[in-house]
Amino acid sequence: MTPPLAPAGWSRWLVPPAALSVHLSIGQAYAWSVFKPPLESALGLSGTQSALPFQLGIVMLGLSAAFGGTLVERNGPRWAMTVALCCFSSGFLIAALGAATEQFWLIVLGYGFVGGIGLGIGYISPVSTLIKWFPDRPGMATGIAIMGFGGGALIASPWSAQMLKSYGTGSEGIAYAFLTHGLVYAAFMTLGVLLVRVPPPGYRQKAPEGADGKAPQAAAGSLISTAQVSAKSAVRTPQFWCLWLVLCMNVTAGIGILEKAAPMITDFFAETSTPVSVSAAAGFVALLSAANMAGRIGWSSTSDLIGRKNIYRVYLGVGAVMYLLIAQFGDSSKPLFVVCALVILSFYGGGFATIPAYLKDLFGTYQVGAIHGRLLTAWSTAGVLGPLIVNWVADSQEEAGKSGAGLYGLSFTIMIGLLVVGFVANELVRPVHPRHHIPAPREAVDDQLAGEQRQHS
Repeated sequence: MTPPLAPAGWSRWLVPPAALSVHLSIGQAYAWSVFKPPLESALGLSGTQSALPFQLGIVMLGLSAAFGGTLVERNGPRWAMTVALCCFSSGFLIAALGAATEQFWLIVLGYGFVGGIGLGIGYISPVSTLIKWFPDRPGMATGIAIMGFGGGALIASPWSAQMLKSYGTGSEGIAYAFLTHGLVYAAFMTLGVLLVRVPPPGYRQKAPEGADGKAPQAAAGSLISTAQVSAKSAVRTPQFWCLWLVLCMNVTAGIGILEKAAPMITDFFAETSTPVSVSAAAGFVALLSAANMAGRIGWSSTSDLIGRKNIYRVYLGVGAVMYLLIAQFGDSSKPLFVVCALVILSFYGGGFATIPAYLKDLFGTYQVGAIHGRLLTAWSTAGVLGPLIVNWVADSQEEAGKSGAGLYGLSFTIMIGLLVVGFVANELVRPVHPRHHIPAPREAVDDQLAGEQRQHS
């Protein structure tokens, strides 16, 4: 299961496609809403009940990434991708059995619990390897892979809809759709398992040269350190918890719009002379998915130029301004509402893609995958917090007699406050104190032992 060392002359540009094969597959999670109406109709579920598989999947993503991060670092990307393949695909197969027998608990168990483990392990599986292959452009490298998770729904959503149209929207049709997903994704993810390679020991000290023949310089504000910190030590540093807050606040702000996008834009313009149709609301959701995907590669690549701390200043500071513009003027201009929402969702995606490189800058490459896994508990928290704020506030405002844009004013004010908290946390990030650094010889020995183990495998 240990991935082979890359031979001499092997192109590092083959690693991002391997990572994409996994992330494009598990990115199907963002297309779960396609299955909600058929499940509600076929099994007599409420909207809250039909969301359970997705919610549990996101929670398990964070937990499995946190607890499995060290195993991913220890066993390597091929092992991690194989585990992700088995869990994610078998989750669909269990869900197919649940749909066929009309046992909703099996769908929750399969897609949410088992598949959610595949989401978490698969999400972090290529991160450490990509960063080691691209020490000169870690933001771009992780952005390419994590872009797949954001863009997976652009493939899965129309594909799933077409399958339900062909198979039918009853329990049997849903079961066939789940079965097809499980088998096709297993084959596609296998390409990544077979293609992935790890750099030879010591490669991280040999960063590729720039066009001028010199090693690339650290971007301003990037806080790049050559020291290494273990995952166990990293969680004891204030830097880790500052970044935990940064990620949690940024994700909460983005997912608050993403989770309620279609009804939100409909509500905003329901009382105007130009209401938004159902098809236009669906198109708005597709635009948000595209912005989410584009932000993952665009903003993370930009972070290689201006530094990770500076790019998070943009995500959090400009994001707060976008929310303020929507709250104040959003219902008077559709273009303004749409553009601000697209910018916020691009920051949402960019935040996910940039955080591994930020961690690498602060803690080194030694156990960056494990550290990233622990940090993703912020995603699990935000996945509950964001929708809870927007939906609870909207419900309470509706009970108070408000309608239209008035349903969201308070929640947007809360989001602005959360983004300010994240901005302050980002400003508090400083280089890690030397007492947390591991001795350089220890990492060299670990590299040597890992290389010998791969050669004997």
